[in-house]
Amino acid sequence: MAALVLTIAYVFGLVALGFGAGTTRLLKPDVGDALTDFVNVIALPVLMFRTMTSADFGAAAPWSLWSAYFLSAAIIWALGQLVTSKVFRRERKAAIIGGLTASYSNLVLLGLPFIQSAFGHDGVSILSLILAVHLPLMLGVSAIQFALAEREEGQRVDAWREVANFLKALAGNKLVIGILAGLAWRLSGLPLPSLVERMVDTLAATAGPLALFGMGMGLLRFGISANFMPALTLALVKLFLMPALMTLAVILFGLPPLAAKVAVVSAAMPVGVNPYLFAVKFGTGHALSSNALTLGTVMSVVSTGIWLAIATALFG
Repeated sequence: MAALVLTIAYVFGLVALGFGAGTTRLLKPDVGDALTDFVNVIALPVLMFRTMTSADFGAAAPWSLWSAYFLSAAIIWALGQLVTSKVFRRERKAAIIGGLTASYSNLVLLGLPFIQSAFGHDGVSILSLILAVHLPLMLGVSAIQFALAEREEGQRVDAWREVANFLKALAGNKLVIGILAGLAWRLSGLPLPSLVERMVDTLAATAGPLALFGMGMGLLRFGISANFMPALTLALVKLFLMPALMTLAVILFGLPPLAAKVAVVSAAMPVGVNPYLFAVKFGTGHALSSNALTLGTVMSVVSTGIWLAIATALFG
């Protein structure tokens, strides 16, 4: 129990320090943006590269892991979309944002440091398998849904152009580049030169702490505005229903203990920023997604500890 409390205190303590530094103006808001840019462009891709070159995926059962994770995410997405449209009477595009908000986990800025702190390098290796599919699958489905919604509204949509734009953006994603580069180096069978290995390890070690601190500073831009109840509902679905469903899924698919724990805790992460970016792009659901991000992140101080304890109790 002491180890669980220490993990929660470490992860959210760094988030709180970042938030406090921004709130008190000890650091300018631009510093938070710069930290997040460094983490996303340099530190996390390097961490993924290092993980791919040295990970042992033997016991991770990737197909079972992907099946459990993304089946659960699909069910929660459908539920979030249904609740947004039927219960809160929002139009279809806003409902798509609602579905994405209920099912999209913050696996990068919060998930990676959390898993690293809780389960170490082996846990990050398993999480990297989810990350390799999470971004392209979740955002790809979102883009397709928005394209179909715009066609139904009578707007002319060039489907091939949208696909090409999505693939271009995916190919330029630094995290994806880090994963692919690490896999390529692994397949080459070449060892990392000692100097390069030392530099890579140093940069990778900065990813977790700086991601959490920068995330804390970044919370300042997301306040609580309109759509409080829909956002709270989606945040609760994300923090409690998705990991509960994931727990059943990992048992059903017979995942090994560590993979099961990583999947459940990953599903328990609050929503990340990408649903909000989609809301901005398509001009709907801004407050819905931003409020859910703020509320979910605050509530996850408690909820992630609960699910970490449950996963540890169930799977060892």
